[in-house]
Amino acid sequence: MLKSLINLFFPKVCCACSNFLGDYEDTICTNCRHDLPVTNFHFDKTDNVAKVLYGRAKIETGTALFRFEKQSKVQHLIHNLKYKNQEQIGVVLGNWLGHELQECDAFKQIDAVIPVPLHKKKLQQRGFNQVAKFGQQIAQALQADYIDDVLLKVTNTSSQTKKNRLTRWQKSAELFALVNQEKIENKHLLLVDDLITTGATMEACILVLSQAKNIKISIATMAIAL
Repeated sequence: MLKSLINLFFPKVCCACSNFLGDYEDTICTNCRHDLPVTNFHFDKTDNVAKVLYGRAKIETGTALFRFEKQSKVQHLIHNLKYKNQEQIGVVLGNWLGHELQECDAFKQIDAVIPVPLHKKKLQQRGFNQVAKFGQQIAQALQADYIDDVLLKVTNTSSQTKKNRLTRWQKSAELFALVNQEKIENKHLLLVDDLITTGATMEACILVLSQAKNIKISIATMAIAL
C-alpha cells in the first residue's frame, strides 16, 4: 500500500525505455528484460570479444551481456548509469551477468574482478565509477575478490567515443599504471568495463596488468559494439 502511494506521487520509470515501472518491477521493466539484445557469448562460446583484441592482447576468454547500438535501449541504460547517477543499473546488470557466469566453466576459476578505473578527477566529478557495482556483483556471484586499488588511471582524458581506432590506442597506451601488484600475482583476473568498441582501453589495461607475475586475464563488459 505504502509503495503504491509513493509510486503515485513519485513514479519510477524503466531505465531502458522510460516507461513507468509496475509495483513489482525494479530498474528495468519486464518487457525490456525480455527485449534487450543479450549476446549469450558465454553460453555458446562465441569468441567475438576475443576477436576484438586478437593479435593485440592475450586473454583467456571474454563476454559481454548486451549488443550495443546507437539510439538503443542499451545505450540509454549506459547513459543513465554514467550521467544520470543511476548506480542501481550496475547492480542489476552485474547480478544478471554474474548469475549467468556461475554456470560457465570458463569463469568458475576467476580469482579476482578488476574494474577499468576512472582518473581521480573524473571520479570526484561523477562521484562513482560506473563499473564498480557491476564488478562487485559479478565478484560476489563468482565468489571472487573485488580489487580496485591495483590498476590506476594516471592521465585524465576526454571521451574517446568520436576518435578513430589509431588515435584511441595512442591516447590509451600510457593512461594506466599498476600498483600493489602482489595482490594479483598468480591469479586469474576478470577485467570489467561498461562498453567495448575498438578494444583500445581494454588492451591498454591488459598490457599493464600483465606486468604482474603469473596471471591470466579474462574480460566482461555490459555491452559490445559489433
